[in-house]
Amino acid sequence: MNINDLVLKKEKQEKITMLTCYDSTFAAVLESCKLDSILVGDSLGMVIKGDKTTLTVSLDEIKYHLKCVSAKSGNTFIIVDMPFSTFQENPEKTFSHAAKLMDAGAQMVKLEGGNWLLGTIEFLTTRGIPVCAHLGMLPQSIHKIGYYRKFGSSQQEKDLLIKTATSLENAGSQLLILELVNSSTSKQITENLKIPTVGIGSGKFVDGQVLVLYDILGIGNKLSFTKDFLSESSSIEECIKNYIQAVKKGTFPEN
Repeated sequence: MNINDLVLKKEKQEKITMLTCYDSTFAAVLESCKLDSILVGDSLGMVIKGDKTTLTVSLDEIKYHLKCVSAKSGNTFIIVDMPFSTFQENPEKTFSHAAKLMDAGAQMVKLEGGNWLLGTIEFLTTRGIPVCAHLGMLPQSIHKIGYYRKFGSSQQEKDLLIKTATSLENAGSQLLILELVNSSTSKQITENLKIPTVGIGSGKFVDGQVLVLYDILGIGNKLSFTKDFLSESSSIEECIKNYIQAVKKGTFPEN
């Protein structure tokens, strides 16, 4: 699986399936279940380290977990979050940090933010580092935002998100994560872009879905946009396969 395969899925209107993962054992299971993509997310700050936010995750920590995942993910497309403070200073330092993650097994790096990242994205992509952009709720900016909420419900936010998404694509982003974005806004963004969109809590009108692995296992956050697939399954493998099929069939999310 590579980025061209994901783009082809968008063109064929086949849903992209993605989950977070942080270790080799689960990575092997996800690979056997034929998941399209793994996100080695800075969500590990909360679900692995037990912290209240993602902000404490260091480059070395996410690199360690990335190496664990990539050891057993030969066919699954691997995306890694660039931790807070590793891409905000300047494009040159961002490239240096991103190159270390690519060397550790990533096939794409993910950056949270809007128009202020356009120069950095262009700098990275023209030098061979694929970028996934991230709009809507930005967990790394939680202290500025104040709390988790939906974005794109007002016309002003909707217009800004649509315009920013187009700018991110034009700068070189090849994938876009939409987190907690109003469903109608996600739909319009998805229709406007040539690159795939993957949603989390952003409705069904996107090109794919991503959730935190532990949430589908029923041992994570009890959030309105997640679902405990394990409660309806006889094993972890069946749980993951049921999630994959629900996304592909369009039965998850329901709206």
